[in-house]
Amino acid sequence: MNAPARAGAEAHRTPADARAAASLLLLRDGPHGLQVLMLRRAEREGDMRSGVTVFPGGVLDPRDRHAHGFCLGCDDLAMSQRLGLPLGGLDYAVAALRETFEEVGLLLAEGDIDPLALRPWRERLQAGQGDIAEMCREQGLQLDLRGLAYVAHWLTPPGLPRRFDTRFFAAPAPLWQEAQADRGEALELMWLAPREALDPARGLKLLTVTERLLGELAVYASAAQALAAFAARTAVPLTMPRRAASARGPRVVLPGEWAYAEIARLDPAGRGDAWCDLVAGRAVRLSERVIRVTAPNPGPMTGPGTNTYLVGDGAGWTVIDPGPAEAPGVAGPGPHLQALLAAAPGRIERILVTHTHRDHSPAAAALAQITGAPVLGRRAAHPEWQDEGFHPARELQHGERLALGPGAALRVIHTPGHASNHLCYLLEEEKLLFTGDHVMQGSTVVINPPDGDMQAYLAALQALLDEDLEWLAPGHGFLVPEPQTVLRGLIAHRLKREAKVRAALQAAGPAPLQALLPQVYDDVPPALHGVAARSLLAHLLKLQADGDAVLADQAWSAR
Repeated sequence: MNAPARAGAEAHRTPADARAAASLLLLRDGPHGLQVLMLRRAEREGDMRSGVTVFPGGVLDPRDRHAHGFCLGCDDLAMSQRLGLPLGGLDYAVAALRETFEEVGLLLAEGDIDPLALRPWRERLQAGQGDIAEMCREQGLQLDLRGLAYVAHWLTPPGLPRRFDTRFFAAPAPLWQEAQADRGEALELMWLAPREALDPARGLKLLTVTERLLGELAVYASAAQALAAFAARTAVPLTMPRRAASARGPRVVLPGEWAYAEIARLDPAGRGDAWCDLVAGRAVRLSERVIRVTAPNPGPMTGPGTNTYLVGDGAGWTVIDPGPAEAPGVAGPGPHLQALLAAAPGRIERILVTHTHRDHSPAAAALAQITGAPVLGRRAAHPEWQDEGFHPARELQHGERLALGPGAALRVIHTPGHASNHLCYLLEEEKLLFTGDHVMQGSTVVINPPDGDMQAYLAALQALLDEDLEWLAPGHGFLVPEPQTVLRGLIAHRLKREAKVRAALQAAGPAPLQALLPQVYDDVPPALHGVAARSLLAHLLKLQADGDAVLADQAWSAR
């Protein structure tokens, strides 16, 4: 069995609306490498798993616990610890072996296995007329868990009429036994290489979890290699997909996808009506106080588009980052401002800007003209790449507090680095920080001197660690959870890049920036090196200010 699970997993309990289940990946080496046993389920009306191709498995039977004394290689204490359960972990392993025996006729057991003698027991277990402990006692068998590895833990999404809390195991297929479909649950059996099973040309109907586990198996050349890798895992996290809406229709979203945390926040019950893509012009109610409308300006530097936020509590609302200028020649408000005005629950009282890059602030002037609301923000220290038409009614100060209504206030936080005039706004009641481009989802921001300053950027990130934050609302992307983890990750990333700059300076001696670029950004596609060069210059200028780098005759060297 695998090593013990990490502390904290022991808190898991199967939800009341889900059934505990177990599944087994039986592996062997075929003519061309690793193969896994799969079965095609029976077609049944109203069953979401009808006709799908899966690994053997099914729900736990309360009588599975009777077989604890017939298990070889692991006891309930060790298995429960591995699965992060207070007790009953061995029930899952027993269920995985029992269900596999019922569905495909293969039994992981030690003893004299007589297929003819076991056939009646297979039928009895399927009919619920006996339990596997009775079979082991009568046949003189012990269930063999010595080669069993714990692979995955998946919980089907909330909101489904039938949910399963499933533990997945893997083991070598037993020798000298022949798999046979029961023709009830399993209509067809297949020994397949993982890539064969995933090939669309084969036309298999696969669940999301099955696709993911096949993808994991596909990297291994042999059954032994896969089992060794599974056994070496120190932790198996819970994976719970969520249902979501999208421009292409309903879909399943997995942890790690950008929209996942926001969907969990907006739709904890699993109705499936929270969207997993950002659609220009679509108003998304993020809370009672916050609405997001995304501008139609997707691109390499803007991701899905610039987010404009409406924030308020009552009749008056504040706009954060109205977005890019409307298309030239458009009479009246363009599509983004039209969508924004339509989404506002009340009058727009003020317009805030995080910074004056051209994808964030230019629409402020047009919105101010339409609504009469004042524009607030700060002017940039350097004009390059800035919105030259930005003229705030007044400049906001760090620590200033803007009352939006009886139950909402924004605190201004000056966060220079990406831009000298960059501001974040903290909605204190929700501990939600509107980050503009100071923190983006899924990527680091470009620090472009002279207005961009790496030293200031790192200091501003560090200062945000002292704030009580629960969510980030970035200028591009979905809501982001765990702000402290994200901030620490950004700081660590920049310092790691700085260490590469130092190493390149030591190795190259005096060298121009372009000579250092491919060494420092060897993990970035060459097509992006033009953008990366700006941040490299910012790193070099920081090291120069720290006294660790010198520029002479257009060449950089370590001091």
